[in-house]
Amino acid sequence: MSRVRATLRRAALLTVGVAAVLGAATGQAVAAPPPDDVQPQVVGGTRAAQGEFPFMVRLSMGCGGALYTQQIVLTAAHCVGATGNNTSIGVTAGSVDLQDPNRITRTSTYVYRAPGYNNPSGDDWALIKLNAPITNQATLPIATTTAYDSGTFTVAGWGSATEGGAQQRYLLKAQVPFITDAQCGSAYTELVPNEEICAGNWSAGGVDTCQGDSGGPMFRRDNANAWIQVGVVSWGYGCARPENPGVYSQVSTFAAAIAAAAANLGGTTPQPGRTFENAGNYNIPDLGTVSSPIAVSNAAGAASASASVEVNIVHTYRGDLVVDLVAPDGTVYNLLNRSGGSADNVNQVFSKNLSSETANGTWNLRVRDAASADTGYIDGWKITL
Repeated sequence: MSRVRATLRRAALLTVGVAAVLGAATGQAVAAPPPDDVQPQVVGGTRAAQGEFPFMVRLSMGCGGALYTQQIVLTAAHCVGATGNNTSIGVTAGSVDLQDPNRITRTSTYVYRAPGYNNPSGDDWALIKLNAPITNQATLPIATTTAYDSGTFTVAGWGSATEGGAQQRYLLKAQVPFITDAQCGSAYTELVPNEEICAGNWSAGGVDTCQGDSGGPMFRRDNANAWIQVGVVSWGYGCARPENPGVYSQVSTFAAAIAAAAANLGGTTPQPGRTFENAGNYNIPDLGTVSSPIAVSNAAGAASASASVEVNIVHTYRGDLVVDLVAPDGTVYNLLNRSGGSADNVNQVFSKNLSSETANGTWNLRVRDAASADTGYIDGWKITL
C-alpha cells in the first residue's frame, strides 16, 4: 500500500453521516443523527464531558484540530489545500455536541500547509487562521522536545467509531499506549521514525483514531499535570486493527517550524516563558473568600494586551461564585460574577487586557462564595502574561 493511500485512511470523508457533521460545523440546520452516531465509542472510546478538552475543534471538511493559539488551529496537512487565502473552512469549538446551539463557530481566512508535505519525509501538519479569536477556550501547547513522546496518550475526535462507519455528533475520547518506532516499522515500511510517532494496542487493537479524526491532537499530561500535544492524527491501515496502530505526526520535530509559521500568520501567538501556574488546591469557604497566589518574576516589562487566565474550580453551584483576578498593584479584574446558574464547576479561559500592569509581582485569583449551602475549591489556575 502506498504512503499516500494509507494517509487517506483518516482523511477520506464517508458518505454516511457526513452531511450531519458538516451542517453542524457550518451552523446549518441538520437532521438528527442516527442512533449509532451517539454511541460511546473514537474507536473503542467513551463520550467526552463538556469542557473536558476545550481546545478541540471540528473542521467542516470532516477533520479535527486543536487551538494552537486563540486564532490559529493546528491540524493535518492532508486535511487542507495549498498555502494561501482560504475562507471556505468552517470551524466549530466550545462544545462536545456539534449541534449544540451554544457552540462557537468561526471561518478560516488563511491556510498554511507544511511546505514539505507529500515529500517522502511526510510533514503532515498545517495551520488555519480564523476570522476572529476564540477567547474563552483553552489552547493546547505543543511539545518542543521528545520528553513526552512515550507513555499513554489521549486522543479525541468526532470521527468514525468503527472502520468504515459514520462520523459522530458527539466528541469521543480514548487512551492509546506508545509503540516504539522499531515495532511500528514492522507494520509500516513507510514510517518515518524521526517525524512520526505511533500509538495503539499492538496485539489486540480495538482502540484507535479513525476516518474523520485526521488533524486532531494526540496529547498527554506534562510534568505540571497540564495537557501537552505530542502528535497530529495522520494515517494508518484501517482503524483499530491488531498490529496496525495509528501513526501521528511527531509534533516535537516540527515545533520550531510551527511556531515560526504561526508568528508569520499573526493573531495571538504563544509567549514562551510567560505562562505561570499555581496547581494547588484552595478550599472556598461557604459564604467566604479565598485567594490563590502566583508570584511572577523574570517577566520584564508590561503584561500582555491579550493575557489569558485559565481557571479550574470544583464547586457544586457555580452561580454562587464571584471570581476576580487581582493584579500586583491591587487592581481587580472581574472574570465571573455569579453566572452559570446551578451548573457545577468552572473550567474556563478568560481573556483580559493587562497591558497597563507590570508583569512581575504577585497575582491572585480571588474567589468569593456569595451564597450558602454549596462549597468547593480552587483546583489550580494559570496566567499567561
